[in-house]
Amino acid sequence: MTETDSRDIRWIFLLLAAYFVLQIGVRLATSHSLDLDEAEQAFRSQWLAAGYGPQPPFYNWLQYTVFQFTGVSLAALSVVKNFLLFISYLLYGLTARLLLRDKALVAISTLGLLTIPQMVFEMQRDLTHTVAVFFSASIFFYGFIRSLKQPSLASYLIAGIGIGFGLLAKYNFAILPAAALIAALADARWRARIFDWRLVLTAVVALIIVLPHLFWLKDNLDFATARTLEKMTASGDASYLKQVTMGVSSLALAIISFAGLTVAVFAIVFGKSLRPALTAGSEWTRLIERMMLVFLIGILFLIVFGGAAGIKDRWLVPMLFILPLYFCLKIEAAGVTTGRAFRHFMVAVAIIMIGVPAALYGSVAAARFTGHYERLNRPYATMLENLRKQAEPMAILAGDSLLAGNLRQDIPGVPVLSVDYPGFHPDLAGRRPLLLVWLIPPKGGSEALPPAMAQWLQANLGASAPEGLVIDVPYFYGRGDDRYRFGYAWINQPG
Repeated sequence: MTETDSRDIRWIFLLLAAYFVLQIGVRLATSHSLDLDEAEQAFRSQWLAAGYGPQPPFYNWLQYTVFQFTGVSLAALSVVKNFLLFISYLLYGLTARLLLRDKALVAISTLGLLTIPQMVFEMQRDLTHTVAVFFSASIFFYGFIRSLKQPSLASYLIAGIGIGFGLLAKYNFAILPAAALIAALADARWRARIFDWRLVLTAVVALIIVLPHLFWLKDNLDFATARTLEKMTASGDASYLKQVTMGVSSLALAIISFAGLTVAVFAIVFGKSLRPALTAGSEWTRLIERMMLVFLIGILFLIVFGGAAGIKDRWLVPMLFILPLYFCLKIEAAGVTTGRAFRHFMVAVAIIMIGVPAALYGSVAAARFTGHYERLNRPYATMLENLRKQAEPMAILAGDSLLAGNLRQDIPGVPVLSVDYPGFHPDLAGRRPLLLVWLIPPKGGSEALPPAMAQWLQANLGASAPEGLVIDVPYFYGRGDDRYRFGYAWINQPG
């Protein structure tokens, strides 16, 4: 880096801002249809609640608030996600600047987040709550490091905000502040920072933020945790030993999946000069190592005593997002020269910044050549436009939340219900005609009204099942005359 660059790292944030603006543009250009998490946000934005189900409500609250000003749209969804990601990278960079003297390593650690597939690709592809976890973890980690190095009321306040947001993002976030607390207590130099009266401010702020959801959680604990526990403990009739083996194996694979590319990029970029860093360390690397160890023990505890059999790589975000910074701290501790490695690293960053948006767009657009269709290829908007020519629905019942969210985007003034989510039940009295819509699987799916939808009609409206009809619409980026089929029916259709 030049001397000017070494004194000024603002270019990193300008580069990242441009990248996330590009990602917004690519998402808007790819498809008007919504993927699973996007559709969930659109569907659940119809009401404000202290809790919505298996995931805590931070992202729902944020997206609901934005929709109040902008209306429900793909643009609003994409802007919120990429704004959170940008702020997360910004805070990560500020944390790196607190700990690293070499500004080249500040840049490498910050841009090193782009080498983590779950963060650079999966978060753009569909994830929302995991984005909120990363955002919260970045806030907390910045406040935590500042409280250790430059303690102030503001630093403890920031840590409390991060904890509060994190617990409202995903419940497994709790392991991060617990790991940080234990890791800091293990070092005599930092115990005074933990036994500081300002830590009370951290706890109070976090509690105030999560309190509304805690009241809801008290009465809905099974509803909030059943689905997550089901995913974690899905080992069938396996013996205890086999379940533990499955859990440990899935954890090992998750770590490799999460960290493998980052390790490879650092190894290639730094080459043989990376070897001294393997044994080098500092007070900060040892702190992070203790945090990672506590985090790992916490997950192993869930496997051995909680019955967890399947650990997902994205569940590691609250801890392993620190990995690029950890590597850079060890590299600096070893006194490794960074000039040449920085230039090589920026080549890798350029490839990622161009390749990821291209892959996201190409995975959908390539269907016109391959005939392999993603959820974003489904023509929800075209289907609804055609059905509205038959009659203007006053309410819609969808077969699942994915379909409900996509319909909600294009007819925001009409209540859209979903058979798979009983928590939203507006008064439908006088709202006729009622449009029923469901997905028909491409290969041999039944065209008839789904039994669950018929049961819903009988239980909630006392209505008998109407005759099911089919509408087929060309895919987005469809090959030839390929079409997607939707089932639909009307209740009390005029004429």
